[in-house]
Amino acid sequence: MDLQIRRAKITDIPALNALLYQVHKVHSDGRPDLFCPGSKKYNDEELKEILADDARPVFVGVLQEKVVGYAFCIFQEHQNSLSLQHIKTLYIDDLCVDQEMRGKRLGQKLYQYVLDIARKSGCYNVTLNVWACNPAAVKFYEKCGMEVQKIGMEQVL
Repeated sequence: MDLQIRRAKITDIPALNALLYQVHKVHSDGRPDLFCPGSKKYNDEELKEILADDARPVFVGVLQEKVVGYAFCIFQEHQNSLSLQHIKTLYIDDLCVDQEMRGKRLGQKLYQYVLDIARKSGCYNVTLNVWACNPAAVKFYEKCGMEVQKIGMEQVL
């Protein structure tokens, strides 16, 4: 499969929305106490703002002119910190491959593309957060070579 990867465009918003709903469903199924069923992370106006922001690039994977995956990214820098090194990070805010297309290494290609962008942009590292209710994502990122950097914990009251 010849996956083409490029920056997302305004015309990709309907496809992005469909994938955002898929990701949100995984989260709302796993943590209905935190995530509202039938929702998604961004509305169309927010997506338009994100797509126009070079500090928040969104990349899409395209097969035969159909968007089959995305990676929402954010460039971050710790400036003026007394305790943290001044480094540039590419944070993956969200990565998704259409549920119909999983298992075909498309996610790995998207992830590799993000790594290449990070290297070319002078980043020290690539980071992301994974919900514990999504063990398939944890396994995927470990397979890609990621390691635990920090752990968020909670106690529900």
